[in-house]
Amino acid sequence: MISTIYKLFLLAFVFSSCQDPKVQEVLVSDLDQADWMIGAASTAEEVHPLLPGMRAPSFEALQKDGSVFQFDPNSRKEGAIIIFYRGGWCPYCNRQLMELQSIDDELVEMGYELLFLSADSPMRLSEGSLSDEAPFSLLSDAKMDVAKKFGVAFRVDDATIERYKKSGLDLAEEAGYGHYLLPAPSAFIVDSEGVIRFQYTNPDYRIRLNSELLITAARVSLNTL
Repeated sequence: MISTIYKLFLLAFVFSSCQDPKVQEVLVSDLDQADWMIGAASTAEEVHPLLPGMRAPSFEALQKDGSVFQFDPNSRKEGAIIIFYRGGWCPYCNRQLMELQSIDDELVEMGYELLFLSADSPMRLSEGSLSDEAPFSLLSDAKMDVAKKFGVAFRVDDATIERYKKSGLDLAEEAGYGHYLLPAPSAFIVDSEGVIRFQYTNPDYRIRLNSELLITAARVSLNTL
């Protein structure tokens, strides 16, 4: 309700200010940002991830070839481990993915489907160096719709956006969208009934769940399936 009133207010203000193109351009930009921010936190520290005991939401994400991957918690026959990471441009993410590759076979043998969701566009995913033969699905959540559903999406602050740009990294180019949203790096273990059994989220992107702890959490979660 509040977001609807806010949008109507902005639209009314835009129409009343149409004699000034610069004002109109800025307000339309603000309105677009308001749309993107619905469901996303203002900072990484303010995300509210789904918790153990809650049902995982259904979602769609794009694979590297652009085809649609569907996750339906109501029609699953196996558990899933869902990893949210920032993108292939992030050295901490690449380090984590390389570490998880050392245990992916073991997780699959336990009966888990491995899903890695990135803020990168499908094109950027296809440029990555991870093996296509690895037993996991590398998925694009460039719109950040899935991260929003899991409560881990947030908007990068303006200072960080500019700092990244100065270093040659444009988050809009990586995602293909100008929302400047990223996921707080997270891991969710979901059972075959679609219930979240384990969750880890850290707003500090430098601190990741290591493979040993993930293996332990996966084994403990099996006892509750």
